[in-house]
Amino acid sequence: MEMQRRTLGRSGLEVSVLGLGCMGMSWSYGPPKDRGEMIALLRAAVESGVTFFDTAEAYGPLENEALVGEALAPFRGQVVIATKFGWAPNPGDTNRWTALNSRPAHIREVVDGMLTRLRVEVIDLLYQHRVDPDVPIEDVAGTVKGLIAAGKVKHFGLSEAGVATIRRAHAVQPVTALQSEYSLWYRAPERDVLPVLEELGIGFVPFSPLGKGFLTGAVTAETRFGTDDFRSTIPRFAPENVQGNQALVDLLTRFAVAHQATPAQVALAWLLAKQPWIVPIPGTTKLHRLDENLGAVRVALSAADLRELEEASDRIEIRGARYPELHERLTGR
Repeated sequence: MEMQRRTLGRSGLEVSVLGLGCMGMSWSYGPPKDRGEMIALLRAAVESGVTFFDTAEAYGPLENEALVGEALAPFRGQVVIATKFGWAPNPGDTNRWTALNSRPAHIREVVDGMLTRLRVEVIDLLYQHRVDPDVPIEDVAGTVKGLIAAGKVKHFGLSEAGVATIRRAHAVQPVTALQSEYSLWYRAPERDVLPVLEELGIGFVPFSPLGKGFLTGAVTAETRFGTDDFRSTIPRFAPENVQGNQALVDLLTRFAVAHQATPAQVALAWLLAKQPWIVPIPGTTKLHRLDENLGAVRVALSAADLRELEEASDRIEIRGARYPELHERLTGR
């Protein structure tokens, strides 16, 4: 299958029009999945034309980078792997990384481990996972600039950063991509972030483009999440809020029927139609969901479709916060 490609902003970094988020293979969505099955899934994604894979040091921690590195080793030079720094374990808390750390010495130290786990000689795209209020963003950008000069990193990215931080970082080292949550369920980036990205020539990589599975229609008010599933802590996934938010899935389902598609495909097609420099990274651990997601590139939404979809979604009151308060405080800084 010949996959369409997109360039992230004015950086020249070309990737498949849809990437693959790898976090759930190792972390956050229930217990880690079977390693052999996940390697097969990652390689199937490459065979289907996906060239953009997203991981992070914190996923596992460390385990997801090693998984992605092993799976994609045969395709070195054919794929783009993005990873993220910015966390460190609290003393005695090696499984749940809760301490931010973007100090320059720490960044330089962890990158060497990333290169080993990913089995690469250079990291294609290195994001700061969350903005660290204790470290000036100029110091972070300058450190990555040095890593680029040293040949260890190709491109610099930010995740969930606010507009002022994006501008300050970009002035030191051009930012190739911003990765933040964006979907029909969470449209806040449209207000301030997207205009700045367009102005500066920065690509946008929406994570959770399917609302952590909600926009697929697979989650109902009866769905219960285990304590090892991050969604068990998210207000939007409380049963009463899921029931209230079902109207958005119903809207997507109506469009899906009209376009002979699925709700997930319509949700992804909407994002793809927003800007040519937007590259969503839906995550999955199932081959049939991978195939479904990739089918979104064949769903053509007209300008009238987009307008109708957005006007209808604007009338739906979204219930529940997208994050617990502790996590939300780490975003938009």
